[in-house]
Amino acid sequence: MDRWLSSIRSHLQKGRENRGHSVHHHFLQGAAYKLGSGAVTVLILWWEARR
Repeated sequence: MDRWLSSIRSHLQKGRENRGHSVHHHFLQGAAYKLGSGAVTVLILWWEARR
């Protein structure tokens, strides 16, 4: 959980530095990445359980 929060903080800080994108955009991008990687992990575990 701490790694996830630090990742969000990092994304938010980068968003402040980059004025071309909003903080909200970076937050959503980071959240989508985390959800996507979690979904891939679940898919792999399900596939291995079937074998």
